Amino acid sequence: MNRLEKYGPPVILNLLALLPLAWLAWDIALGHLSVNPIQDIQIRTGRTAIIMLVVSLAGTPLYRLLGYRWLRLMRRLAGLYGFGYAALHFLNFIGVDYRFNLDYLRADALDKRYAIAGLAALICLLPVAVTSTRGWQRRLGRRWRYWHWLVYPAALLAVTHFFWQAKIDVSLPMVFAALIILLLLLRLPFFRRMTAGLKSRPDTDG
Repeated sequence: MNRLEKYGPPVILNLLALLPLAWLAWDIALGHLSVNPIQDIQIRTGRTAIIMLVVSLAGTPLYRLLGYRWLRLMRRLAGLYGFGYAALHFLNFIGVDYRFNLDYLRADALDKRYAIAGLAALICLLPVAVTSTRGWQRRLGRRWRYWHWLVYPAALLAVTHFFWQAKIDVSLPMVFAALIILLLLLRLPFFRRMTAGLKSRPDTDG
């Protein structure tokens, strides 16, 4: 394996994952956001978090089908960036919008179902992000895989949060929901056997 094959995919994947954050920072610096910048940041970080989760969930079936090892790296990195963008989404909500006023937050936000769903999604993602290292994988053994199944309820809760908050135009949340359900179905034994039969090439670094 040459250096390009070894270091190229991680560099490219990290740059792609950081691009939405860089674009957001650029728009903030140049004043390109709307008259409600807090809402703009909330929408963009939330959507990016869901996109990252969908990409992470797609990593396993794509790896089984195509055999490229960098798809496993994509799965891990996208999951971590999904948590990162979700954390930014949450911090913007409680820190910038509510200025860490917990009394106001409890009175105004925590009785809203979309806020509960979003918080539950973030809580599900927290142990997945913390235990994503190889060290934790060794410590947890078989249990590591079960912990990382939390990414599925997290993704469903995140898209439910998006759906409930959208109110009028729910087309994008529905697209995300359909993709997540499809990726869940692909984890079932029947579909796993199908993708194993369709696999076009052996495991490769390419």
